[in-house]
Formats: sequence, structure tokens, C-alpha cells
Amino acid sequence: MPTPGTAAPRAASQPAAEPLVAERLSDRLAARLIGQIESGRLQPGERLPSEAKLAATHGVSRSVVREAVHQVKSRGLVRSRQGSGVYVSTLPSPRSLSFDPKVLESMEAVVQVIELRRVLEGEMAALAAQRGSRRQVAAVRRALLAVDAATRAGALGVDEDFAFHRAIGDATGNPQFVRLLSFIEQYLLDAMRISRSNETRRAEWLAQVHDEHHAIYRAIEARDADAARQAAIHHHLGGEKRLTEGGLVPRRRRGASRPQARR
Repeated sequence: MPTPGTAAPRAASQPAAEPLVAERLSDRLAARLIGQIESGRLQPGERLPSEAKLAATHGVSRSVVREAVHQVKSRGLVRSRQGSGVYVSTLPSPRSLSFDPKVLESMEAVVQVIELRRVLEGEMAALAAQRGSRRQVAAVRRALLAVDAATRAGALGVDEDFAFHRAIGDATGNPQFVRLLSFIEQYLLDAMRISRSNETRRAEWLAQVHDEHHAIYRAIEARDADAARQAAIHHHLGGEKRLTEGGLVPRRRRGASRPQARR
């Protein structure tokens, strides 16, 4: 099986394509497939090449192909037929929300994702405080303790951190929040890895993140929607501030963000 970034033999029925070498190979391949569909090169009702042929043609692994096809499916551009394969959709599909695969190629873009999370997760926390069942609030607490355990073990705890915020989304009682988090998960995780890597550089930053997470949970547990919203906003402003203090984001960003914390 060809490895990412290396040339691969051309599939017999497919034209040559230069190997993909970008970091997020699945994003690049998804964009390429979407372009072929939107340009008409792949026609409605046409069967996509097999997973093995796509991997060979584009010089990537089959797991990259699976993730790329999943992304194209999420936009409604292709559909699976059991036992037959994947076909280009025959009905026009409305354009769905999508991000440029290059979205996190600059620290400015990382800050933009943090701002997106601040808006989204502030309201998620407020709704979780208002609506969360005892079971859902308990799930938030378990996720929080998993973050703490990962941090004590010296891990970044990115997956645990994301699970904590996903649990809050679930506690809103609105499944659309969880669906949106799932859609933008790859971008959130990349931004969180950068933030968490920066925060592990100083013990006081790790302590701040710990306290911020616990403040969000306490407000949700207390059914205080306003406090939960403010705690979530404070958490994301704190993340941006730590990026600034770590020298990863220009200091001018701090002044731009501060007024948004007021309500």
C-alpha cells in the first residue's frame, strides 16, 4: 500500500494524479473529489472508484480515502448503496457549512476558532445549566474528572477536553449542538492541541485551565445559566490570553477580544 507523500502506480481506469502531500490528506482528497463532482467530471449517478483505486491514484492510504469520502458524504454529494459502492448523488444538494482545509495554517486562524468556540460554548453552557438532567450533569462531571486525570498523567488531554465540552453540548438537550461539534471536530481538535501544548509550558496556566473548567461545571451543577455562560466565555478568553502570553499570538489581539466578555 502506498504511503502518504509517495508516488503510486496509476490505477488502470483512472487518469494520473499527483500525490497529495499536505498535512491533512483527507481534507485535500475530499476537496479534490468535491471539485470533480462540482465540475461535472464525476457525473450524477456515477460510481466512485473503489477505495483501493482512489488510494493508489492519489498516493494515500485507504484510511485517508475513507475519511475523505465520509466528508463528501456529509455534504450530500455522494451516497452509499449497500453491496454496490459509493455513487455521486443524482439530486442536487444544498451547499452545507464547510471550512477551508487550510483553516488552521496560521495562529490568527487558531484564534478565530477560539472565538467561534467562545460564542458557541458560552450558550451551550448556559443551556446545559437550564436543561441538563441529573444523568447529563453527572456525565459532564465524569468528563471533567477525565480531563484532570489526563493532565495529572502529563498528557495533553485534548480528547478528554473535547469530550468534556461535548458532554456539555449533550446536556443542552439540543442534539444540533452535538452535531455541529462533530462536524467541526477536526478543526476544534487541532486548535485545542495548539492551545493545550502552549498551556503545558507553565504550571500556573494548567492551574488556570483546571479552575476554568471547574467553574463551568459548578455553574452548570448549580443551575446558574448566567454564571455558566460567563465561565465558558472566560475560559476561552483565557485560552487566547495564554496564547498571547506564550508569544504565539500578537498582543494586539488581547485588546480586540476583551470587550466581547462584557454582557
